[in-house]
Amino acid sequence: MNFLRTIWERRDLFANLVARDLKQRYKGSVLGFLWSILTPLFMAVIYVFFLRLLAGRGVPTEDIIIGVFAWQFTMQCVNSGMTCITGNANLVKKVAFPRIILPTVNVAAGLINYLLSLIVQFALVAILLGIKGSGMSGWAVLVPVVIVYHSLFNLALALFVSSVNVYFRDTQHLVGVLLSAWFFVSPVMYNLSFAEHLAARWPAAFDLYMLNPMAGVITAYRALIIPGVEFPWSAYTAAGLLIPLALLWLSYILFQRLQRYFADML
Repeated sequence: MNFLRTIWERRDLFANLVARDLKQRYKGSVLGFLWSILTPLFMAVIYVFFLRLLAGRGVPTEDIIIGVFAWQFTMQCVNSGMTCITGNANLVKKVAFPRIILPTVNVAAGLINYLLSLIVQFALVAILLGIKGSGMSGWAVLVPVVIVYHSLFNLALALFVSSVNVYFRDTQHLVGVLLSAWFFVSPVMYNLSFAEHLAARWPAAFDLYMLNPMAGVITAYRALIIPGVEFPWSAYTAAGLLIPLALLWLSYILFQRLQRYFADML
């Protein structure tokens, strides 16, 4: 509640910083903000036409598109959030304001870009499902619930990496390696059926796999959008969905404690 009150009381500053972040992302480009739509569109075209080998192995193309767009949202929030404090050293040193606004601004800007990319995603998925004689699930109206949950998870990650990176500058290199590994252990380029097939010899491995929050997030998107996809509820899945909420609480406490010395460390 203190966090929400802080954002509300400084909503003008928050809105201006979000606008500044969005403008800086495409500063100097001819098309400007249109890249928020064109970039995921180009990515979608690449994955549709050049990743049919995966689709031929039992992974539908629409599953790949949903996974890639969701992963891009998380990756952008982590990468931009990691440098939101160190990249605004002059602002942090000279202006008195709640530092927690900076990582929140990056996640909000990333969310706006993600919402714009969903226009492209839904259009492509609808076309691909229509070619198969199907349509999007009626449960798709609940996608905003997953988006809110996904955004909170990204905020937890941004709070953590932004505060730690001030004290340990090797964080950005370590996070790059971890993101690459996390990409392959998350169902981005494949679905859970593909993961279950790989884990057939070790059933317990799939249960541990579902502790990965991104596995739950991406599968939730697919279960709500694509007909016939069921969400694999289990104790491990529920635990995996609770991890982001616990991480958000811990990251908030960590950020509040470390931010007292941000100006000194910068």
